[in-house]
Amino acid sequence: MIKRIAHVAIAVKDLGLSKELFSRLLQNDLPRTERVEQQHATVSFYPIGESSVELVEARSSSGAGSAITDFIEKRGEGVHHICLEVDDIQQEMDRLQKLGFQFTSTAPFAGGAGCRVAFMHPKSTNGVLIELSEPENSKKERVDR
Repeated sequence: MIKRIAHVAIAVKDLGLSKELFSRLLQNDLPRTERVEQQHATVSFYPIGESSVELVEARSSSGAGSAITDFIEKRGEGVHHICLEVDDIQQEMDRLQKLGFQFTSTAPFAGGAGCRVAFMHPKSTNGVLIELSEPENSKKERVDR
């Protein structure tokens, strides 16, 4: 089940400069920043109510050929994807695939903040990249029930 919009991700060229801008805009000087190895990116999260804004920068050592670098080269900096939090990512992937939606991978993989994630192909979602994200505590909650 889709629970909420977890975050809106913005692709940026320079995370340092973008953090200065968004820190002023959102009145938050301490975003949570981490490297997401599988996506060759560094991300910073700014909580806003139940959701957040995520700034995403390609890691400089692997910038060539990364999805973020490719996105910025084609479209420039800006909204990259919308992330929807789900209870059970595999169940949601199965449900959505049966409805004709396509994914960029065949299985969920490790994302930021310990979440399992999968991306829906923009060709099947009116040109919008949508990420499904299952927080690490969702699986535990299902097992505990």
